[in-house]
Amino acid sequence: MTRKTPHIEEPSEKELEVGNGPKSWAAGVPGVYHSMKPAIEQMGLNRTRKTVMAMNQKDGFDCPSCAWPDPHHRKAFEFCENGAKAVTWEATPVLVPGTFWAEHPVSELRGRTEYWLGMQGRLTEPVYKPAGEDHYKPVSWDEALRILADKLKGLDSPDHAAFYTSGRTSNEAAFLYQLLVRGYGTNNLPDCSNMCHESSGWGLGQTIGIGKATVNFDDYADADLIIIMGQNPGTNHPRMMTELEACKRNGGEIVAVNPLPEAGLRRYKNPQQVNGVIGHGVQIADQFLQIRIGGDMALLQAVSKRILEAEAKNPGTVLDHAFLAEHCEGLDELREHLALLDERAVLEATGLRSEDIDELAARYLKAEKVIITWAMGITQQKKGVATIKEIINLLLLRGNIGKPGAGASPIRGHSNVQGDRTMGIWEQMPQSFMDALGKEFDFEPPREHGTDAVETVNKMRDGGIKVFVALGGNFVGAISDTNAAEAAMGNTEMTVQISTKLNRSHTVTGREALILPTMGRTEIDIQESGPQFVSVEDTVCAVHPSWGSVEPVSHQLLSEPAILSRLGKLLVGDRIRADWDGFEKNYDLIREHISHVVGGCEDYNERIRQEGGFILANGPRDSRTFPTPTGKAVLTVNELEPVERPAGTLILQSMRSHDQFNTTIYSHNDRYRGIKKGRHVVFVNPDDLAELGLADGQFVDIRGVHDDGEERVVRRFRVVSYPTARGCAAAYYPEANVLVPLNHTAEGSNTPVSKAVIVRLEPSPDQAPEPAREVAAGTAAP
Repeated sequence: MTRKTPHIEEPSEKELEVGNGPKSWAAGVPGVYHSMKPAIEQMGLNRTRKTVMAMNQKDGFDCPSCAWPDPHHRKAFEFCENGAKAVTWEATPVLVPGTFWAEHPVSELRGRTEYWLGMQGRLTEPVYKPAGEDHYKPVSWDEALRILADKLKGLDSPDHAAFYTSGRTSNEAAFLYQLLVRGYGTNNLPDCSNMCHESSGWGLGQTIGIGKATVNFDDYADADLIIIMGQNPGTNHPRMMTELEACKRNGGEIVAVNPLPEAGLRRYKNPQQVNGVIGHGVQIADQFLQIRIGGDMALLQAVSKRILEAEAKNPGTVLDHAFLAEHCEGLDELREHLALLDERAVLEATGLRSEDIDELAARYLKAEKVIITWAMGITQQKKGVATIKEIINLLLLRGNIGKPGAGASPIRGHSNVQGDRTMGIWEQMPQSFMDALGKEFDFEPPREHGTDAVETVNKMRDGGIKVFVALGGNFVGAISDTNAAEAAMGNTEMTVQISTKLNRSHTVTGREALILPTMGRTEIDIQESGPQFVSVEDTVCAVHPSWGSVEPVSHQLLSEPAILSRLGKLLVGDRIRADWDGFEKNYDLIREHISHVVGGCEDYNERIRQEGGFILANGPRDSRTFPTPTGKAVLTVNELEPVERPAGTLILQSMRSHDQFNTTIYSHNDRYRGIKKGRHVVFVNPDDLAELGLADGQFVDIRGVHDDGEERVVRRFRVVSYPTARGCAAAYYPEANVLVPLNHTAEGSNTPVSKAVIVRLEPSPDQAPEPAREVAAGTAAP
């Protein structure tokens, strides 16, 4: 039976609907409805049952969206709206037809939206765009891989190529990828971490010696206080809401720190609880601090100062002196530094009242077990690394690391972004890893640091990187400074995308381009030795297996490990001691090498087959041991530097809509913020609108205010009056990426500063709105 060909509507600006501000609660019955309706419509009942019901189960596959951990005792419905949509998007039986490539030149595809591209269906055959041509054309797997291997072999230096990785990549594929790349001869391994949580790795690494969370899954329900900073769990990782609810039911308190009010941090209706279906649900945030963008560091310093002042008034009763004396250093320097903190500067930077900060400090003093959790609202700031160091300062003062119910918790926004890094996907892996890798495969790995995401764009622009290979993801859609990134990509000799579906990066190509279609995590993977599974690491260092549950949409597809094994055989061959054929036949062989190279992964094949997998060792969490140069956690001194806002400007942050995951757009709606049938909107506080002489519903051009002489502007965005923090504005990602200068990055981590962009809103010239378009998508599989 052939599924009915879907139609894709691209709404015009005249169809945009704006509701009455943010919703006051999240999930409930609507969450179930918006999860299951697209799944059943696009996949049918049987495929929906085989995918959604297998997601995050112990014998199923790991959710391909966020990295939220799984409970020990799993329910039948161990998924959220976001995860169900991600599975529907990946496991759809709608396929890109063979006639598609002749009908659609690349120049035409470049004018399509991310939504339209993704809705064309699954990629099923390798395609190649020769130099000088405007069409991809189908080629065999042998030809596609030969073209790529010959291009890479023909470069003057391996460093003229860069190899990007998405966080959806499994541990096995990630390990193979970095082995292939280093066997080829370069450390140019930019990845999605460079653009999201790199600041977390740097801040944590320099203070506690490990760039990972110091909590486990059960700690959330056990905490007395959870401080949520710079994130929106209700949209970006909704399964976290269940643990926040558990914390509240156990008597814990929750504080939300965010420039925008978010439905999920106000009230949560758990659809698996009676109260979430017919009742009022649970109020999540006991205190909401609507902070000015860039003010988080000042807030943390102010709270730490109040903790130190409380200790001075009642010596020996507030700080955890035993913990500080045995495990920490830098307390005296921190105390001296914070004694000089100017309260007026704090209030100006945060937009808060002293009473608000006093209340947060009182909650922290009362709590014995505190978790501070954060996401990109913190990491994508200029002072992101320093802000994370201030999180650690506050936690260390009262010993809130290395005990149950307490710790630091960066929330990774992609399902295996943390596992990628553990497996070696980093442009500057430590020498101990490189030594082990070289010993295991009998070669000398390159030792010079490679390029990160921002440096890769700069080198492509300047001609230093000529070939760009992406294992998943949507690099030009995700990176900052869209125009500069696309121009740089167009300056390369070849671009290669290993993907499940079309996205913007397939349309912005080098002179030559390849698309290599791969299987998704939802699909059954059978190789010569039998059915295969892969593994992933979640945000609390738990490593667990992932088994596909449905037949692949096409038997032409190869798995990621198979693609990499075949490319490795052609490109690297026997220059290193690697069984490339064996890697494709049996993924146990890959895991056996992982156990010899990656610290903490000894006996990988045996441990991954234990029920639920295993948890990687974590010194700060497990034993209060800190792998820093001195063996102690470091309290640091960080200079406050608030974001300056010139008169007539606003501080803009980019963000996801509710119906979106990273650059994947599931629809043009954002029901929690009251937006329907449109994405070209900018959210502004009504008082700021009055001050700027603008009106709700007016169309404006958003112009970046920078001193590099480049014009960055997005045109004709509708103003939405919204209760944002004063002086702040918000627009959707990736549409707003064009406003973020490429080298506007966080100090230390080089992460794009997408959460603090100075902009000016200018009334748009009158333009007649375009009519809506409806275009047929690809054909469906039988």
